[in-house]
Amino acid sequence: MLVDIDVSAREETPSWVAYGTPLFAIAAALAVSVVALIAIDVNPVAAYVQMFVRPFGTVSTLSNVLVRATPLILVGLGVYLPMKAGLWNIGAEGQLLTGAIVGTWIAINVSLPQAVLIPVMLAGAAVAGGLWAFVPALLRAKWGISEIITTLLFTFIAADIQLYLVRGPMQGGSGGFPQTDLLPGVAEFPAIPGTRAHVGLLVALLFVALLYAVMRRTRFGFRVNFVGSNAEAAEQAGMSRYRVYLLTLVAGGALAGLAGISEIAGNQSRLHASFAPGYGYTAVPIALLGRNGVSRMLLAALFFALLFVGGNRVTVAMDVPAAIIDIVQALVILFLITAEFFQRYSLSVSVDRGDDGQTIQGTEVSADD
Repeated sequence: MLVDIDVSAREETPSWVAYGTPLFAIAAALAVSVVALIAIDVNPVAAYVQMFVRPFGTVSTLSNVLVRATPLILVGLGVYLPMKAGLWNIGAEGQLLTGAIVGTWIAINVSLPQAVLIPVMLAGAAVAGGLWAFVPALLRAKWGISEIITTLLFTFIAADIQLYLVRGPMQGGSGGFPQTDLLPGVAEFPAIPGTRAHVGLLVALLFVALLYAVMRRTRFGFRVNFVGSNAEAAEQAGMSRYRVYLLTLVAGGALAGLAGISEIAGNQSRLHASFAPGYGYTAVPIALLGRNGVSRMLLAALFFALLFVGGNRVTVAMDVPAAIIDIVQALVILFLITAEFFQRYSLSVSVDRGDDGQTIQGTEVSADD
């Protein structure tokens, strides 16, 4: 018996594959996670009820989901936009950290009314994040140096700068701990009435709507999609790949910077040495889940926020190790990568069974079927 496996690039991705594979990936990841839950003697049904149903039970728990979703939406946009141009902004975590650093410095050192100070903080964080992405963007656009490597390396630099600042020039006077002073009241994001969610959520939704309009209604959005689908053809059509790469990565860094200050001013209230939320890395599966549209990216960010908040409920209510949530998230990423493969390639398997060198039967199965 001879088994022949043929992998070929798809000329066109079927719509059910493009839109269905993210859902299949999540379902498969949760199904495999059942094994881990059973292994530690936890009822999977009860765990998933705690994780995905109970957070919607009260306004308070729902507010927790929205608070967690706010930076995830912004940093998810910061990865989504370059991804539409065919780029991988793996360093969104570093851009988030620089936004948090600059926004915090402005909050502590600039005396302005709240209505003016908060926009200045947001602008400073966005500029910082954009500038942090500029060098990797320039290296990629001009010399073709992998943005995956450069953005990731810049994340390590940003983390070391943060540690230096909170242990030195920006360290507060509260007992020698490596952290800044608390942000003044005028610098903290006001809460949305009746909830714990803050105005950072409104800022995030504003940028979701703005990016939706840009990608759907502007020439720039058309160029980003064109370059992302076929960069060579876009250049032959007169489009500047250099400009698209530069602008999308810098804009992605600015959005990640906004995520940094939204987490500090809306939730943490100060910058400390251990501030490393990991949202920049979580943004990669968020962008993968939502790559077919900004609205889907928003839903993906809400899903991961629900996963984090619900996971915390499971660890407390059912005495489950916190690492189980990391396992679920890792499985989601693993299955998303697999789904990405099937979106790009068609898999054909043919089985030939012969007797004395003569083929008796041949069958072919395609991943399109």
